[in-house]
Formats: sequence, structure tokens, C-alpha cells
Amino acid sequence: MQIGMVGLGRMGANMVRRLIQGGHECIGYDPKSAAVQALGAHGVRGAASLRELAGALKAPRTIWVMVPAGFVDGVIKELRPHLGSGDVLIDGGNSRYHDDIRRSRELEAAGVRYLDVGTSGGVLGLEEGYCLMVGGPADAVAQVEPLLATLAPGGKLAAGAAQGRAASRAAAALGYLHCGPSGAGHFVKMVHNGIEYGLMAAYAEGLNLLRHANAGSQSAPVDAETAPLAEPRYFQYELDLAAIAELWRHGSIISSRLLDLSAAALGTDAALGQFAGRVSDSGEGRWTLEAAIEVGVPAYVLAAALFGRFASRGHAEFADQLLAAMRLGFGGHVERRA
Repeated sequence: MQIGMVGLGRMGANMVRRLIQGGHECIGYDPKSAAVQALGAHGVRGAASLRELAGALKAPRTIWVMVPAGFVDGVIKELRPHLGSGDVLIDGGNSRYHDDIRRSRELEAAGVRYLDVGTSGGVLGLEEGYCLMVGGPADAVAQVEPLLATLAPGGKLAAGAAQGRAASRAAAALGYLHCGPSGAGHFVKMVHNGIEYGLMAAYAEGLNLLRHANAGSQSAPVDAETAPLAEPRYFQYELDLAAIAELWRHGSIISSRLLDLSAAALGTDAALGQFAGRVSDSGEGRWTLEAAIEVGVPAYVLAAALFGRFASRGHAEFADQLLAAMRLGFGGHVERRA
């Protein structure tokens, strides 16, 4: 099957390579010409512009947009004059599902069908495949299903004889799923990423507690500003975090891909010296919480994980300074700096 890919960064480039390996014809465009040239050796035909990309594709066209959410509307605006009835436009990034609903309605007037595809797999997807959460019209999903099947970990189409829920579950077992109408794919991916925030925070907090399990063997000041350990003898452990993370990967109920990555990082550098600890968020965690608030669903863990990311970027510093100021004001407590 023929496909045009817009955006040949970390994800887009690997997705194109996986599609080429699966026998599909790929035409790629990226504003950085070096990114296009780098994929030439893998059989990707490059385009110098979005217009050239659209012109090189046979109707009905399938174009997959793999760019940051803030650039999607600009790409669609530039592509739209070159698209026609029957074409399928896919946004595989992390757009907000509200935007998907708007875009699908706008493109429908021109006969262009729009799919929102939440794509999970990161840089590991080239070899292991991508988990794909799809929203949009069913006929458009059927048209591009060979691409979805190739990108997914299963690497093949779901059983054609199956219908309804059976077909959905067969596809889901392979790693892709038509979740519902426009916006559903990115809604599911949004919640997926919110869960990811919580899981990451749980691993980070648990391993951090293990790292400080030697607190009882450390000298600590004895004064009114420091809460003493009630029983220092209970915290005398010098633990090998890399070995523990590796241990948990084998037979433990908390084993996961995120634990695999944690173990690999700790195995390389147990002190994680190359990281400053500033953790970004690209929007999905915020949107997940907004959805939870709108429908009245508690999301305690996801909220704490998101706020933890804010704190990691220094956004809690002023609040902490004010706490220190209040303690000085009411109790004469001088801020300890250590």
C-alpha cells in the first residue's frame, strides 16, 4: 500500500522504516531535508514540499502526519488544497481529541476522511511495533488497515471472518484498535499517557525510598529543625537499586516496560548523574485530569503525578520559599540549607 508520511523525526522515521520493511511504498516529507535524505537509503522516496508529497500519491491518498500537536493545523491547512474526495488524512501524534472532532468536521465537507491515531511505542517501535488507538469513520479505518497491521506488534491483519466485537478483540490482540468515532483514538491515548505518568511516578518514588533506606546510618543534626529517626536501626540498608530493579523484572507482579527502562538506566549509572531531574509534560496528563473533572471521576494518582512533574521544573520553589518565610515569622525557625 502507498502512504505519505509528514514528519520524519524519532517516531515518524522509524514508522516509515517499519512500513517499508512490511512491503509498503512510502513517500516522506520533513522540513529538515537531512531527515528526508537519511531515509533514502531505506527505500523512502523524498518530497521537497507538502504539495509535492500529495502530488506523488495516487488517489485515494493516505497521508500520515507525525508532528507535534501545535503544528498539525498548519500542516492540514497547507495540505488541504491538494487533497480530494476519498483521501484519508491521519494524525498520529498527541493532539487533543477536541481538535480531532473539529478537524474531522472541517475536512468532511471536502470528502476527506480524518483519522486520529494515538501511537504508543516510542523509539522501540521500529523493532517491536506500535500500539495504535484509532478514532474516525469505519470505512477509512478499513482502507488503511494494512498500514495499521504492519505498524502494530502483531504484524498482520485481524481475522477477516470475525465481525463486531470479535473483530475488534482480534485486532486489539495484534496491537491496533478502532476505538470509536473522531477523537476516540486520541481520547484513549490521552488516558493511556495519564496512566503512564502515574506508573512512572510510582516506580520513581518507590526506588527513591529504597535509595534512602540507609538513613539510619547517616549522621543527622540534632536540633529543633530536624525530625529525628525514631529507630535508626530500622534504616541501615545499603541497597543495590540496579540489582533490585533487575530482580523485579523477573516474575514480579510489578514487572513492566517502564520497569525494564528503569533497570537499564540504573544499570548504566546507578546515580543517574546525566539527568537533572526536570520532567516535562506534553499535555496529555493535563487533558486527562480535565476530562476526569468534567465527568466527575476521581483521579488522585494521575493528579499527584502531574503536579510532581510541575514541581520538578522548579514551579514549586516560590511556594517552598513562602513556607520557609512563614515558619521564620511564627516560630523564628531559620531555614536550613544543606
